[in-house]
Order: sequence, then C-alpha cells, then structure tokens
Amino acid sequence: MTGAATDLRNQRIVLLGGTSGIGFATARAALDAGASVVVASSNSRRVDQAIASLGPRAEGQAVDLGDEATVRGLFERLGRFDHLVYSAGDPLQIGPLADTGLDAMRKAFDIRVFGAMAAAKHAAPHLRPGGSVVLTGGIASLRPQQGWTSVASICGAMEGFMRALAVELAPIRVNLVSPGLVKTPLWDGIPEAQREALYAASAASLPVGRVGEGDDIAKAYLYLMSNRYSTGQTVVVDGGGVLV
Repeated sequence: MTGAATDLRNQRIVLLGGTSGIGFATARAALDAGASVVVASSNSRRVDQAIASLGPRAEGQAVDLGDEATVRGLFERLGRFDHLVYSAGDPLQIGPLADTGLDAMRKAFDIRVFGAMAAAKHAAPHLRPGGSVVLTGGIASLRPQQGWTSVASICGAMEGFMRALAVELAPIRVNLVSPGLVKTPLWDGIPEAQREALYAASAASLPVGRVGEGDDIAKAYLYLMSNRYSTGQTVVVDGGGVLV
C-alpha cells in the first residue's frame, strides 16, 4: 500500500458508518496511510468506542443518517475535507418478497440508499479539489440468492446512483465498492452456530477458500480514494463469489 500511503498522507476522510465493520476497518487503514479521519454513525456508544480505538487523528460524530437536515448540519460543522466514504446500513432485510411489506422495503432503503444520497448531496460542496466519494454496494445485485429481493435492489440502486453521481459531480470522482460475504457485526443477529456454519459453507465454495475480513475490503476503498484516474467504477471484492 505504499502508493496509497503517499497519496492519502495529510488528507481528511469522512466515513459515515465508520464505527463498525468495513467502515471501521477502512478508517483504521486510512490512518495507517497517513490520513486523519472523521467517523460517524447513529450510535454514540460505538462512536466513543471507535475513537478510543483509533487514536488522536480520529474524530467522531453521532448523527442520524436518515435525517437530511442533520446530515446537512454535520457537513456544515466539519467544513473542508478530501474524501467521503459511505458504508452505513441497518441489518439486511432478507426474506421472500411475498412475505415482506412495502414499509419494511422502504425502511431498508432509508439508510443504505437515501442516506447515501443525502450524504453525497451535502458533502459535495465541502470536498476539496481532487477529492472523491466512495459508496458501498454488494454482489447481491450480480448474484442474488433466494429471499434477497430487497438486498439485490439496494445494491443495484447504489450502482446506478454511483454512475450518475460520477457524471454530475465531475471532476470529483465517485466510485463504489461491492463486497461479498465479509465477517462483520452485520451478521451478529444470526445465532453464533448458524453464523459460523454460514462462514464455513461460504469459504468452502469460494475460489479463495475463505470468507472476507474487513481489512480485505478496506484496501479497495483506499485504492479508489488514491487512484485519481478512477471514477464511475464498481470494484468487486468477493473472493470470487460471483464466479461460483
């Protein structure tokens, strides 16, 4: 990561959803690359824990990412910065469409899609020249499974939004990371035995022979922030999951 370390040195990165999972791993990697970070989520306890772990070049903000006025106020307080990373999201809405109410579907979109839209809208005026936005999708839109209509729709929406935003915000760059299955707290709602069985079965099916870790995915965010010739692109990091 030598090139990324050079490119991100002394830059300021705002990570919405940066207190847990992939977002936290990306914040830690950005600090290692010489940046300073601002991590934000709706959970003040997680914000405090993240700041304590990340150290003195990290700031934290507890903010309701589903409220546009609050998001606008966040960026007005933060002022100028170099990169926005958006990885926030509530637990996945999984289940057959026939058994899923539209209100639940709308709620699933609130943070992952509309929250990202609000963040990009109000962050853009504060991004320094040469800056970027890195959004988060997932391979569900490429290889959906049974009961994943909501998840696949969200991931597809994020890809379309990213491409349109790359055109609209140019020369600010906009890209998206599309992870496969990753060991993060996102899956903590599943009983431990069931969760470990899921990881084991997935590892056995993947060409790389293991499930992803947050640090694996963080490298993709750093690449997209530091590569100044990349925009409008989706980087899939899935251990080969879309191949099998």
